[in-house]
Amino acid sequence: MAPDRRLTGPGSGPAFARGLWRIAAADVSSGNRVALLHDGPATFDAMCAAIDSARETIVLEVYILRSDETGQRIGQALVTAAARGVKIRLLSDWIGMRGIKGSYLAWLRQAGIEHRVFNPPGLRAWFGLIPRDHRKLLVADAAVGITGGVGIGNEWVGKTERHRGHWRDTAVRIEGPAAHDMQLAFETMWERAHKRERRGSHRLTRRMARGAHLDPATAEPALVGIVEGEPLRLRIARALQTQAISAERTIWIATAYFAPSWSEVEALTGAARDGVDVRVLVPARNDHRWVTFITRRYYRRLLTNGVRIFEWKNTMMHAKTSVVDGRWVRVGSTDFNPLGVAINYELDAVIEDAVLGAQAEAMFLNDLEHSTEITMKNRTRRKS
Repeated sequence: MAPDRRLTGPGSGPAFARGLWRIAAADVSSGNRVALLHDGPATFDAMCAAIDSARETIVLEVYILRSDETGQRIGQALVTAAARGVKIRLLSDWIGMRGIKGSYLAWLRQAGIEHRVFNPPGLRAWFGLIPRDHRKLLVADAAVGITGGVGIGNEWVGKTERHRGHWRDTAVRIEGPAAHDMQLAFETMWERAHKRERRGSHRLTRRMARGAHLDPATAEPALVGIVEGEPLRLRIARALQTQAISAERTIWIATAYFAPSWSEVEALTGAARDGVDVRVLVPARNDHRWVTFITRRYYRRLLTNGVRIFEWKNTMMHAKTSVVDGRWVRVGSTDFNPLGVAINYELDAVIEDAVLGAQAEAMFLNDLEHSTEITMKNRTRRKS
């Protein structure tokens, strides 16, 4: 008798919402309107539109923050919003904003924008070098949120001397209650930057699960969970393993800095050996060349177990996305490596929606048209 292949994973019953709460402490909300944003230009357009429409509050949390043309564009939108009375807070990471002009930050502060820097170096654990705030999010009026892999810099629009084209990246615009969850995630990091949050798991023990009962079959789409990656929590890693367990058809992942743990490798190879179409898209040319060297050390084990690997041929592929069975989509800041999964602060939107899933699959397949598939034969000819 043929095995029963009926869907038993994240798309059936309340398992999606309940699973996100139990493995990632993420509340899930329904009734969100979501849209994928392809590359930096579309993302910056959406960010400026959200800033221009804000009437009360704007929060912006970024890892890469530059004072180049792109930074000036976003900065001008923020300054204009501040002039009409919008309360604006900006949180940026100390390492990610290295090289920024002091005059740029002074311009923002003079406009009334409150700015905090996350984890500058000092005489404390690891001298402040880790963890980093690697999140990228913008929320306007706690109603519209944008998150993904896009930083604020000219790399994402192709206006640098070093790069001939813009970086390939993905973000998502979310309108609805999940934007409020993104606002709450920002508030936590804002207090951390000011050293006001107590350490430990108190934030989890003081609240009950919200939305864990939601059933994708009956709830208003889209269902969205905001996963807050925190040091040593391994939330996205557990989410990947859950996806590997529940996937019936496909697991497609795009990741810029791929150095997974062996448990993550086993999750992917186990799914592939069980007949799931597992594909991983990574950059052929990385802005950190040593990462490419490490990534290619995994190729043999993945390929011999049925995982298909593709390398993006154009300028840097920086997206951090996954789509499972064409209905479970992740867009965020987390790469599958120790820094992303276990050390830094990250943020990912995990979305259950068949319409968005079909769009994410189409986007992934289009990216493969600009990529080279790696095989055991051509693997040995690629430079490391």
